[in-house]
Amino acid sequence: MDVVVIAKVALAAAAYAIDKPYDYLVPAELEGRAIPGVRVLVPFGRGNKHTEGIVLALSDTVPSGKRLKEVYTVLDDAPVLDEQGLKLCLWMRERYFCTVYDAARAMLPAGLWFSIRDTYQIAPGVDREASYAAAGRSRRAEQILDLLWACGGAAELGQIHAALGTADPAPALKILTEHGVLRLETSAQRGVGDKREKVAALALPAEDAMASVSSKRRSAPLRYAVVELLCAVGSTSVKELCYFTGASNATIRSLVKSGLVTLKEREVFRGGHEEAAGPVSSLPPLNGEQEIAFQTLDCLCRSKEPAVALLYGVTGSGKTQVYLRLIQAALDRGQTAMVLVPEIALTPQLLRIFTAYFGSDVAVLHSSLRAGERYDEWKRLRAGRARVALGTRSAVFAPLGNLGLIILDEEQEGSYKSENPPRYHAREVAKYRCAKAGGLLVLGSATPSVESMYLAQSGVYHLVTLSKRYNERALPAVYVTDMKEELRAGNGSSISAQLKRELASNLERGEQSILFLNRRGASRMVSCGECGEVPVCPRCSVHLTYHSANHRLMCHYCGYSEPLPNTCPTCGGTLNFIGAGTQKVQSELEELFPGVEILRMDADTVSVADGHQKLLDRFQKGKVPILVGTQMVAKGLDFENVTLVGVIAADLALYVDSFRASERTFSLLTQVVGRAGRGEKSGRAVIQTYTPDNDVIRCAAIQDYDRFYAQEINLRRLMDYPPFRDVFVLTASGIDESAVFRKCQKLRRSLEDWAAAWRDYDARPRLLGPAPASVAKVNNRYRYRLTLLCQNTKEVRQLISTLLIAAANDREIRGVSVFADVNPYD
Repeated sequence: MDVVVIAKVALAAAAYAIDKPYDYLVPAELEGRAIPGVRVLVPFGRGNKHTEGIVLALSDTVPSGKRLKEVYTVLDDAPVLDEQGLKLCLWMRERYFCTVYDAARAMLPAGLWFSIRDTYQIAPGVDREASYAAAGRSRRAEQILDLLWACGGAAELGQIHAALGTADPAPALKILTEHGVLRLETSAQRGVGDKREKVAALALPAEDAMASVSSKRRSAPLRYAVVELLCAVGSTSVKELCYFTGASNATIRSLVKSGLVTLKEREVFRGGHEEAAGPVSSLPPLNGEQEIAFQTLDCLCRSKEPAVALLYGVTGSGKTQVYLRLIQAALDRGQTAMVLVPEIALTPQLLRIFTAYFGSDVAVLHSSLRAGERYDEWKRLRAGRARVALGTRSAVFAPLGNLGLIILDEEQEGSYKSENPPRYHAREVAKYRCAKAGGLLVLGSATPSVESMYLAQSGVYHLVTLSKRYNERALPAVYVTDMKEELRAGNGSSISAQLKRELASNLERGEQSILFLNRRGASRMVSCGECGEVPVCPRCSVHLTYHSANHRLMCHYCGYSEPLPNTCPTCGGTLNFIGAGTQKVQSELEELFPGVEILRMDADTVSVADGHQKLLDRFQKGKVPILVGTQMVAKGLDFENVTLVGVIAADLALYVDSFRASERTFSLLTQVVGRAGRGEKSGRAVIQTYTPDNDVIRCAAIQDYDRFYAQEINLRRLMDYPPFRDVFVLTASGIDESAVFRKCQKLRRSLEDWAAAWRDYDARPRLLGPAPASVAKVNNRYRYRLTLLCQNTKEVRQLISTLLIAAANDREIRGVSVFADVNPYD
């Protein structure tokens, strides 16, 4: 009896409520190819719609009483995830309430994703009259046939959906398919293919080849030039061969036909990093404090035992130099390393530093790379051609073998937390990978998260400190400006008198300045001076932001925009502009300092590929006097000629509905102030605020993290917030607000019954809500939240998972989706 091979497959089409390994029979012709880690195309559901999946395991046990469907085709030539990658997918599903396939998709570069296309065709031998007869009285079936015959007998499912509008085409397609009128063909197209090029080489010894073309040197000079060049270099790409000799492809083909040249194909990598020269510089020397930090961390790395260390160093203390030495030591031991940064804007600067020391061993992964470039960098890491991965949050999944070191720079940043499924935190995934590989996770920051510092002081993490700046320079002198006094003095602009004086002083000395405002656009909102009317987004519960660049009011949540009206649409009154964004600050600076170049760096100016790098290169090389930007300019940038930093509105993130508001504000202010005075010249900073006596502002002004932490940890302890308890947020969303609220109430009742069973009142989970989200409506969907404060245990996660599945299967309240997030940052 033949052995039956069963593939256990995680499906892309399976929602969380029905996510499980599905059994499929592997046909004989696919045995050996359908192995764990490869993606397959399989039929799913009653209609047997073809969907993508990934093989988790193989079995030879056929479930009793089940008739299995067969795997349609195998999409990959080799596994895209190894055994550890598949285990990570399963861990993420249990930890972050996502499907296994969502986790797998997050781990792979976009260039590897497949686009599944369903095409319906008129079956061979079916004429127009017979097809319409099979449609019977179904109007939708007739519409589908109209489309197919108009399109030459075939149309994609997307075209059919568009033609029918809101109507569901599935029943009509089923009728036509069952009657043999239509047949379905499914194809899978990968986002990016492997890039290949033709390489030419001599087919004969160099002397024989030259002898063959020398006699016709005058009549066929291009053939001679090609052979001469190949004699010198051995082999080269056909593209370069034609470029340097002037030959055409026809010339190359004639040489191949004559037996003088052979052509082969080779894979090439996009992006150019693999062509970087080897290490060109020796590692920078460390001062005494850095050397102690390096030795401590390297000892942990060499132990081969998983560990986490917090590298707590003031801004400018030289944490990057310690990172470089740790990476070099790991590479010398034959290990690989990973460096994560919170902002894409930081990768170009770090890439230059890292490639200077590690050459082509560095591969960069972030979302601003073109799909082909990112795919090729992923392949270099997977093949071992690069041993250092540098990138943003998603680079934590880089396919590195023998992983010895992961570094999270600016570990406190909220950008390490994903807002979309799977809602993972890069720090937690990095911990998992280090635990499995026996590696060291280094969390670096001048303003560590409250949770990380608490764990470090509790002995869970190792604590390593850098208390002085690398060049022994003092921290920048900080001036706090009370903007209430500016208003009393008649200054209603965004630039205070003190900041204006400091900017003028810097311009006179030829030094550079950075101004920070964490809001893009021109004005926060527009208001009528007569009736008080404020334009709001018709799809979201937010005011529209005015953008002076295109003279439009825009919503930063759903993308809606409308032209700025000349007068109030309600009463015809004059419109007033309230608040300021980066565009308005740039305009005010251009009025204050005519002829001075002002560079702006925000989401509106860096939307294109390499936008960050081009702007920062202009600022550094072109010596642009003033850079205005959002949080992109607040972290990690190192320009020796920057001696002044101005914070336009320090209160912006301080008084918002989040228990992390104080921590975020302190971190941002400390980081941006630390951009000044990093070279030989001393630095200054001006912090503009309406609440100069706020403890967070005061601590940030004197760069006193320890004092801030002592206050914040006591407040967290009183409120039972992290690190003392974890925060689970259940978010319900839907078009009907009352249904959303009722769904949340139903979830709360379930959680109340569970919490009431706890005997220890102090340890009993706390429930908050339901309450509207900070932005209650986004893109016509209302959002309500239920918050649970308790320890993140397996039992709690199983309870949340059960509630999510029950909510998805709830027949009483339909049209409401529910998802869970652990320790969210928004």
